[in-house]
Amino acid sequence: MSGPLRDPARDPARDPADDSGEISEDQISLARRLRQPRTIIALVLPIILIVLFVRSLPGFHLDQLPAKILAADWSLLLVALFVFYLGFPLRGLRWAILVRQTGYRLGVRDATEIIFLSWLVNCLVPAKLGDVYRAYLLKINSPVSLSRTFGTVFMERILDLFAIVTLGLAAGFVSFRSGLPSEVQIVFAAGIAFVIALAGGLLTMRNFGRRIIVRLPIPERFVILYDRFEEGVFASMGMRALPSLVLITGMIWATEATRLYLVVQALGLTDVHLGISGAFFIALSASLLTAIPITPAGLGFVEGAVVGLLTIAYNVPQTEALAITVVDRTISVLTIIVLGTIAYAISSKRRGVGLEPSDTMA
Repeated sequence: MSGPLRDPARDPARDPADDSGEISEDQISLARRLRQPRTIIALVLPIILIVLFVRSLPGFHLDQLPAKILAADWSLLLVALFVFYLGFPLRGLRWAILVRQTGYRLGVRDATEIIFLSWLVNCLVPAKLGDVYRAYLLKINSPVSLSRTFGTVFMERILDLFAIVTLGLAAGFVSFRSGLPSEVQIVFAAGIAFVIALAGGLLTMRNFGRRIIVRLPIPERFVILYDRFEEGVFASMGMRALPSLVLITGMIWATEATRLYLVVQALGLTDVHLGISGAFFIALSASLLTAIPITPAGLGFVEGAVVGLLTIAYNVPQTEALAITVVDRTISVLTIIVLGTIAYAISSKRRGVGLEPSDTMA
């Protein structure tokens, strides 16, 4: 059953001081955001740049691209689609566990629906607004503190980043066991540096975060909001739940890599030799670029990275590399926009009617 685990009257998640962190419906409105010039530019400009980039490739043959895509094994593409969408209930389960650690029982079904709607927002609007939208949806449907919810979302992102880098590095070592290309060595070095910086940042937040915040010339309400956020970050990562969270995170990213592997197999490209380790390396490396808040879903950056890694690291011809990228992004972005729009239209969560009873987390 979805609901609080502790007395709401005494729960600091309901502290009036947290009201200063409220987000209005107008601020978060998807329709309003889509009409803003910044959003329109963020959607249109990357598409123009992708077209110009593709046309400049000396080995690219546009006339061959449609035939390569249409010749795909559609049954395998459906399997790839199914595997990709398996990741959403896994993400819902993980977030439900994180939220429960902070004192509120969130059902997996509700968590999955909210995450799916937030992905729609991330696919349409820049600045990772989907993460804000997710916290907003939980706030209007439950008594959970907004800043504490941000803490759980932040910790989820930390889990993802650690998994992407560590699994990506492991897959890269397996995929390039005969020798690392210089370009891949740069990716490896950046990944290792990123993990070290991330760990250092968490340790700093844990041990010195509040000391730093209270010394800054900021209003007291922001200190209170930070306290709620930090509690959401570290309370959600209990040691008892950590093994389950790590396992679920690994399964989530396995669905991402398997999707790409199935896309390659479905296209049946005889001159493409990309094993499952290569699919892990490409998918996870490209996923890092979705964190760039300049364009929706990393539009432009991800496509360029996938084509670049396929052609440089795996010697895939440019036309075939683009075919793989187009089909893979159709599954991971375009279907989210189509199905997410339907879910957005019928979902009661965006109207704040409350969460559904669930025994999943009981």
